[in-house]
Amino acid sequence: MRALLEQSFRTAVAAADPLRILAAHLPRPPRGRTLVVAAGKAAASMSLAVERSWPPDAPLDGLSITRYRHSLQTARIRVIEAGHPVPDEAGEAAARDMLARVRALGEDDLLLALVSGGGSSLLSLPADGISMRDLKEVTTQLLRCGATIQQINTVRKHLSAIQGGQLAAACRAPVLALIVSDVTGDDPTHVASGPCAPDPTTYGDALEVLASHRVEPPTAVRARLEGGARGHIAETPKPGDAVFARVENRVVATAHASLEAAAAVFRGRGIEPVILGDTVTGEAAEVAKVMAALVRELRRYRAPFRPPVALISGGECTVTLGAEGGRGGRCGEFLLALAVELEGVADVHAIAADTDGIDGSEDNAGAVLAPDTLARARSSGLDPRKHLAAHDSYGFFAALGDLLVTGPTLTNVNDYRAIVVA
Repeated sequence: MRALLEQSFRTAVAAADPLRILAAHLPRPPRGRTLVVAAGKAAASMSLAVERSWPPDAPLDGLSITRYRHSLQTARIRVIEAGHPVPDEAGEAAARDMLARVRALGEDDLLLALVSGGGSSLLSLPADGISMRDLKEVTTQLLRCGATIQQINTVRKHLSAIQGGQLAAACRAPVLALIVSDVTGDDPTHVASGPCAPDPTTYGDALEVLASHRVEPPTAVRARLEGGARGHIAETPKPGDAVFARVENRVVATAHASLEAAAAVFRGRGIEPVILGDTVTGEAAEVAKVMAALVRELRRYRAPFRPPVALISGGECTVTLGAEGGRGGRCGEFLLALAVELEGVADVHAIAADTDGIDGSEDNAGAVLAPDTLARARSSGLDPRKHLAAHDSYGFFAALGDLLVTGPTLTNVNDYRAIVVA
């Protein structure tokens, strides 16, 4: 069963592999030159996919910003590594260079933007009056407070000189943005904070995010957001802005497509797959309680689905950390909470992993759960509830040998979860 669960995860990841899917979406070369700008965890693989399919005699160059240890060898598009999930100076310098190159394009050229999850921190060019230190501080607070990625990006867009449609607005050439979506709903404005997409959010919305999560930002951050809310600073480009008449944002990979690919794996083994959706959000431990309730219903009443069944879902949960921090990520936390909730329920196997190959703060993509997980834990002196309370899913599953370690997958369509009721 573990092999089957891992196979389903690998199949989900493969369905979003830029080297397999991107070529079909590439345009014809323009009369002028093509500039590629890429940002995100899939930036290097998307850039390489373009190079492999682009005519050798057509002008092509560009700049790609990806997370540390996520680069690939490319020939025509330069790849730079930078900080994620907290931005750093390497990303700032690369984003500044990228914006300058975009501004130099003419009407006969083409801007080919390759956008994927993780680009919000990687493509960090602070707006006027905001320092990289300011951006790091507010980002760290937002990541710890339990804010959704959409809320975090609302703030980021209004502290940036390049996100929230501002990259496209700086370009005189036509723009095609190819997007690997890691957000629920697949709205381009939320992927990498939408550098080429209209931004429906406002400075006021950003202030509400900070207030609702009790985030105390640096003085410069608050001053900019309050100034923008009063109309003293120009807003990001909004839906209907004339700049987007020459811009196309095209989503080429989604979480739901990956879930469908994984479903076929289970169906081929005589296990009925049920896709619960790719928009599952909320605190990881709370989501686990809901999933556990469904499993208990299946086990006791054989309804609403008849076992054997695989409950498949995607989306992005959150983990709200206290001052003590934690070890692991939202997938590990979900799985540990699920184990606690399902104690005494027989024949349940599960996997939870991030499709980018990195779950939270450590080196694993996620973990797997077996019917004997809790028994093995207790025989090893592990207390699952204490590990859950300390947000230490990594230590728990590492001690049992149940971590799933893949390394960076060079794509990202959010979290993958599968629960098999045998």
